Amino acid sequence: MTKLTILSADDKLAEVRRLYFATTKRTIAEDFARAVQLLKSMNTEDERERATVYMDGLAQMRSDWAKEKAGRPGRPPRPGTAGKSAGAAGKPAGPATAAKVGRQRKVKPSKG
Repeated sequence: MTKLTILSADDKLAEVRRLYFATTKRTIAEDFARAVQLLKSMNTEDERERATVYMDGLAQMRSDWAKEKAGRPGRPPRPGTAGKSAGAAGKPAGPATAAKVGRQRKVKPSKG
């Protein structure tokens, strides 16, 4: 039989901090869920406020690693396509498209 222990506010904060420093890409989902449970169990706003910086960091790691995971697995992005928006056909804007965008239309002055 396992013995249940009640964590103090300092112990909860220490556990959230430990999760922050120990998390990896592989464990982020479990670690984030555990940190949220610890945060919910904190009794006062002051206790939760002290854990904010670690929670923000865990959330940022989860977001960054999820973006990496969402990319095409096993294929790095093509060189020269970073930051370009997709054209109408879903292809990156090439030099011809970029030149069209940069041109300004000449406006004839109106008479009057």
